[in-house]
Amino acid sequence: MVRRLNIDGDGQGDLQGHGGEQRAVLVYQLESYRYWERELGRSEFAFGQFGENFTVDGLSDREVCIGDRYRIGDALFEVTQPRVTCYRVGMRMDEPRMAALLVSHGRPGFYLRVLEEGLIGAGDEIVKIDDGPERMTVAEIDALLYLPGHRREDLQRALRIPALSPGWQGSFRALLDHPSDSGLGAGNAGLSAENGPPPAWSGFRTLRVSRIDQESLAVFSLTLTSLDGQPLATPLPGQFVVLRLHPDAAAGPLLRSYSLSSAPEADHYRISIKLEEHGAASSYLRNHIRVGDSLEVSAPRGAFTLRSNERPAVLLSAGVGITPVLAMLHTLVATGSTREVWWLYGARNGAEHPFARECDELLRQLPRSCRYIVYSRASASEPRGGDFDARGHLNLDVLTRLGVPPEADFYLCGPVAFLQELTRGLLTLGVPPNRVHSEIFGAGGSSTPGINEQRLSPHAPAGPVGKGPRISFARSRLSVDWDSRYQNLLELSEACDVPVRWSCRTGVCHSCEVALIGGSVSYEPDPLDPPAIGNLLICCSRPQGDVVIDL
Repeated sequence: MVRRLNIDGDGQGDLQGHGGEQRAVLVYQLESYRYWERELGRSEFAFGQFGENFTVDGLSDREVCIGDRYRIGDALFEVTQPRVTCYRVGMRMDEPRMAALLVSHGRPGFYLRVLEEGLIGAGDEIVKIDDGPERMTVAEIDALLYLPGHRREDLQRALRIPALSPGWQGSFRALLDHPSDSGLGAGNAGLSAENGPPPAWSGFRTLRVSRIDQESLAVFSLTLTSLDGQPLATPLPGQFVVLRLHPDAAAGPLLRSYSLSSAPEADHYRISIKLEEHGAASSYLRNHIRVGDSLEVSAPRGAFTLRSNERPAVLLSAGVGITPVLAMLHTLVATGSTREVWWLYGARNGAEHPFARECDELLRQLPRSCRYIVYSRASASEPRGGDFDARGHLNLDVLTRLGVPPEADFYLCGPVAFLQELTRGLLTLGVPPNRVHSEIFGAGGSSTPGINEQRLSPHAPAGPVGKGPRISFARSRLSVDWDSRYQNLLELSEACDVPVRWSCRTGVCHSCEVALIGGSVSYEPDPLDPPAIGNLLICCSRPQGDVVIDL
C-alpha cells in the first residue's frame, strides 16, 4: 500500500534528509544498476542497493522529466525532484565517493509524490499519464543545481515547473538572485545561500588601536586603523573580524571573533568586547592593550548582514549581541532609509546598557523608528520611560503586544537560549525562515543527519599528538596539530567534537561550507562546484600549512 508519505513497511529512516510529501518514494533504474556494475567492476548488487523504494525497468534520468505523472497499480505519482545527495548511498555501496558519482555521471534517481494512494506490486506496468511542463529531465535539473554553469534561462525554466519541490525552487531562486558566474567568487548560492562576499585579504593584517572607549560596565570598544595608510575594506553591516592575540609568547595565539559595531567605513573598524570574568582574550585586551598598540585582524567576514529592501527591519538583540545590529542601525541612518525600523533590546540594567545615547540619537534620525528597551534587573532608582521601557525579558509575547509586523526581516543576536526561543516563536507566527537572520557568538549548531550525537565541549583528539600543520577552530577556541590519519578536515573536526554540518561527505551538497580565515587547503576529491572564494568544504579538504577555520 502506497500512502501519501511512504509505502507501508518501507518508510524512510532519516526524515531530516529524506521523506515528506515531496520525497515519499525513491526510484532507481535497472539500467543504472548495470552501468555501475561496469563502472565499479562489481556484480554483487541486490534490489534496493541504492536505497530506492522502487527498482524499475526503464524511466531513465535522461528521459523522465520533473512533473511527469505515472500510474502504477492503483496509485498515481508525480516526479518532484532528483535524489538528495547523501552519505548513506556511499555506505550502502561501500564507496565513499558514491554521492558525487551519482551527480557527476548524471544518474541520481528521483523522488515521486503520491497523488492518489493505492495498492501496487512487483511486476506492475508503469503507465505514463501526463508530461511535465518545460520538459526538463531529472538529470538536467540535478546538474543545474550541483554542477557549474547555472544558466539563467534554465533556472527560470525550472521555476516554471509547479511540481518541482519547494526546496529545489528555493535553491534555484537563490542562484538567480546571486549568480555564481558574476565573477565575484560567490560560490553556489543554491547550496550555501548564506555566503558573504569574498574577504578583502587572506589571513591577518596588522592594524593600530587608535581609540578605546568604555561603553558600559562590562563592554568596551577598540577603534582600529590602518598602519600603512592604505584604506581598509568597507565591511557589510553585521559582519565580524577575527583577532589573533599573543598574550603568552610561550603558548599559542588566541583567536576570537568580534562583531563590528560602527557604521561601515574604510578608514577604521570599531569592535566592541564584553569583559568576561574568566575570559583570557577579553582580559588581555582590557588590561594590556593601549592606544598605539598593534593587533592582528582578519578581513571582515560573515553573512549576518542587512538586506537591501523596503520591508520593515526588526533589530532584536540582548546583551553584547547589540554590536552587529548597531552597525545595521548606523547603515540605515547613513543611507537615509525610510524603512520601518524596530529597535528591540534587552539588558540587565542601565549600568550594563551599552551605546544607549548613541542608539537614541540614531533612532531620532529615522522617520519610522520604534524603540523598546527592557531591563531584566532594573534597580529601584531607575525610572521606566527613560533609558528603558519595561522590566522583564524580550520574548514573543512582547513582540505580539507591540504589533511587530510579521512581514518584516528579523535580525537577532544574543545568547543561544534567547535566539532559540525567539526563532521558534517567529516561525510559529508564520514568519518565513528566510526572513529570520541570526548571529551567535561562539560555535554554531551541528547538523549530522541521522546520527545521534552527544554534544561535548571541543577538545584535542584522542591518541598521539599530530606532527602536521596547526589547525585552529576560531569559534571553538581550539588549536590542534594535523595528523595524516585523518582523511580530511571534517574527520579531524569530528575527532575534536567541534560542531560541524555535513550531509554528502564528498564535496557535493556544500552543507559543510565554512569560512577559511587563513591558510589554504587542497581537495580530494575535488568539489563538483567550488565553494565561494575565502571558504572551504571541510568534508573533502586537507590543509596545506597552518589554517584558521570559522568553526
